[in-house]
Amino acid sequence: MKTKFIINTSKLLLVTLFTGLFAGCAATRPIGDVALGAGGAYLGHELSNGDPLITAVGAAGGVIVSEGLHYAAKKQAEKAYATGYDKGKSDAVKQQYWLYVSMQRQRNQVANVRLYPVQLPEQRIDGVTFQPSTKLLRIEE
Repeated sequence: MKTKFIINTSKLLLVTLFTGLFAGCAATRPIGDVALGAGGAYLGHELSNGDPLITAVGAAGGVIVSEGLHYAAKKQAEKAYATGYDKGKSDAVKQQYWLYVSMQRQRNQVANVRLYPVQLPEQRIDGVTFQPSTKLLRIEE
């Protein structure tokens, strides 16, 4: 009896492993449910010496295991998609940054730049008095 249990359990694990390899494929979902349901029913039938209730419970258990594998594969795929999406957004921002840096470098390589001094008089803005000063106005040609 113990040897039969080990053989039946190893068969069920083999079917579970085989079905788990196809857990990510949507087309194999019914096949996995049927295979693990049949494996669970067979294991339940053998362990209970033909009791129909235990056979049905084994079949339901096999289907639940199959659905659990599909659920785990779907969650993993969703997580990988979200990670890739975030990475793509990050790369786009970096690309935009380096584009602006490149534009600034080109802008600063202007052949002819002149600086003109501009005299700013004393001013009073919002109750603050600014002293007269000289600022440089940059002109690029």
